[in-house]
Amino acid sequence: MRVAVIGAGVAGLVTALELAERGADFDVHEAAPELGLGAASWLAGGMLAPHCEAESADPAIVAPGLAGIAWWARQVPEVVRNGTLVLAPWRDRPDLDRFARRTRGHERLDAEAIAALEPDLSGRFDDGLFFAEEAHLDPRRTLHALAERLRGRGVRLHLGSRVAPADLDHDHIVDTRGIAARPDLPRLRAVRGEMLLLRTQEVSLARPVRLLHPRSPIYVVPRKGGLFMVGATMVETDDDRAITLRGTVELLNAAYALHPAFAEAELVETGSGLRPAYADNLPLVTRQARVVSLNGLYRHGFLLSPAMAGEAVAEIFAEPLRDAS
Repeated sequence: MRVAVIGAGVAGLVTALELAERGADFDVHEAAPELGLGAASWLAGGMLAPHCEAESADPAIVAPGLAGIAWWARQVPEVVRNGTLVLAPWRDRPDLDRFARRTRGHERLDAEAIAALEPDLSGRFDDGLFFAEEAHLDPRRTLHALAERLRGRGVRLHLGSRVAPADLDHDHIVDTRGIAARPDLPRLRAVRGEMLLLRTQEVSLARPVRLLHPRSPIYVVPRKGGLFMVGATMVETDDDRAITLRGTVELLNAAYALHPAFAEAELVETGSGLRPAYADNLPLVTRQARVVSLNGLYRHGFLLSPAMAGEAVAEIFAEPLRDAS
């Protein structure tokens, strides 16, 4: 049985690893000449935060999301299981109350407890939520770690291979191209996201921090070397231009609101990309003949890829469960 995976974002690489563990002989085709170049996975925050995401998503993501944290911890290094901290300025406390009502798995914190978790935020916030079960990872280091594991298993990874399912003659094809697959999956829509990478030694965080704001809620995710990923705007559009001035200013202002020391941070990188989503913002595995499509991961790529990859691989070794038509 010959299998091909199209797309080497997080969904494609996780699916490939699941196939490799089943002993399948297969190729991975990626349109970009470099791993991650232009992919939504490359720009992701890397938060594994099912409880927090359930605030604005279907609660059905929580169970597979928690299982996904355990999957990542087994498969790649440097998964940090320090939880998530959710904060709001005093004037936006109603937003924090609303967030608490819509989520589970959290502990309410006062100023002293917040300072104990994040000393650099001492005295800045007096009310917060702590989601202890959640985790985070560095998406870029993780994508490279997955690729190295696959190469070590003899998987053929073809970069710069711009193919569609119709171009391949394999027995089974797993299509994980994201928004690029929309010609074959017309129900997909694009959700634009924008992000920044900042570098500073003046702020230290042990976990992702979500700062609630009615106009521009953000998250700040710590990475190695004094780097912080700040994201992410969400706009319903097909516009794939570079980050806008408005998006940049909103993200920078929100980072400054979390801690004034970010005003002196180095702006290392800006980015924007289009996330693929279905109408309900939940991912879907579908099948048409020999093509299994895994798509619609929206903003839950790293969180839900393990569960969805397992479903896609099961489709290959079993009878079709759904049809994409």
